[in-house]
This record gives sequence, structure tokens and C-alpha cells, in this order.
Amino acid sequence: MVLIGVVIVIIGFIIRLNPLLVVTVAGLVTGLVAHQSLYTIITQFGLAFTTNRYMAVFIVTLPIIGLLERNGLRDQAEHVVAKIKAATTGRILTIYFIIREVAAAFGLTSIGGHAQMVRPLVAPMAEGAAEAKYGEVPDKVRDKIRAHSAAADNIGVFFGEDVFVAVGAILLMQGFFEQNHIHSDPLKMALWAIPTAIAALIVHAIRLYLFDRSLDRSLGKKDSKKIPKKKEA
Repeated sequence: MVLIGVVIVIIGFIIRLNPLLVVTVAGLVTGLVAHQSLYTIITQFGLAFTTNRYMAVFIVTLPIIGLLERNGLRDQAEHVVAKIKAATTGRILTIYFIIREVAAAFGLTSIGGHAQMVRPLVAPMAEGAAEAKYGEVPDKVRDKIRAHSAAADNIGVFFGEDVFVAVGAILLMQGFFEQNHIHSDPLKMALWAIPTAIAALIVHAIRLYLFDRSLDRSLGKKDSKKIPKKKEA
């Protein structure tokens, strides 16, 4: 019954309630089911916030990114990519995926992110490549490009960070195993994460290649539209 908090989170996200409210209710219900007092539960909330308050530092980046976008950061990113003839949406996102995954494997998980990289740089570059190749891009396709940009960031860091032995996920798994009296070696867990990371890279690169093919089929190449010649007099 203690796991009922997970069910509450799933249901709350399905019906699209406020995520902060859903998580808070899930935490309260989980604590009460575990026979903890309301005072203890609220104390745990406060302790978790003060311990991990550095997680809120990303809020500071939002006004900075807003100022950069207002001064033309997105436009410049699209303009630079439009000059590269070999650039396609899938290739750009594949390169970013590789950078993101390799960096996360070395513990550098903070060099990317939706707020500081995907929105101001990666997504505009992917959109710019599509516009340079196909001309004007419909809003529906533009939304797909943005979704793939966000997915490249998420999947890259998710599978890459497990290769780094000191990442929180590895330490969390080791702690769980130790609590259940199962001997585990963090270094071996990190090494076994390498084949998974390689597989994720291959699978996602194929998905992005197929996404490029689908853009070709739905939009057609801009340079293939031939302008009819005037008849000579």
C-alpha cells in the first residue's frame, strides 16, 4: 500500500492536474499509509527542500535565456545552420545526442538541458535546417522538431549518466541493493551501462534518420521544385 503514491502520480499526470499538487498529495498519502505523523511528513518535505535547494538554481537561467532570445539568439542559430548545406534536422539532433550522451558519461550533465540548450539553440538549429531545405515549415512539423529536440536531450543524458560511476542513479541503486543485503559494485554497474548507452545511441540515430526521411516525404526537397522555363520567342 505504500506504493499507492506512485498510482496517485500516474493518475494525476493522466488527468493533467498541477504536477506540484500531485506530487505533494502523493507524498502525504504515502507517509500516512506508512503510519507516519503529519508533522514528520512535513518535516521530511522541508528537509528535502533545504538539502536539495541548489536544484532551484535553474530558475536563475530563465531570465538570462529570455534576454538572449529577445536579442536574437534563436534567429542567429537558425541563420548559421541555414548556411550549412549538408545540415539536416536529423543530423543536427544526432550530433547533439552524441555530445549529450558522451558528456553525461563523464559526469558533465549540466552542459545541456531544455532551458539552457534545447529551447534557445538546439531546437532553432533543427528548425533552421528544415527551413533551409524545405522552405516554410508547417506548425505541426515544427512542433515535431521541437519534440525530437527535447527527446534527444532527455534520452542522451538518461542513458549516458549511468556510465559515470559517481552519478546519483548508480549510488541510488547501490544503496537499494545494500539495504536488501545484495552485494553490488558501482564500477561494474557503470561498465554494464556502456552497452545500453551504445544501443540507445544506435536506436535513436535510426529514429532521427527515419524522421529525416518522413520530412522528405511530407514536405519534399526545396531545391527539387523546378521553376518552368519561359518559352523562347
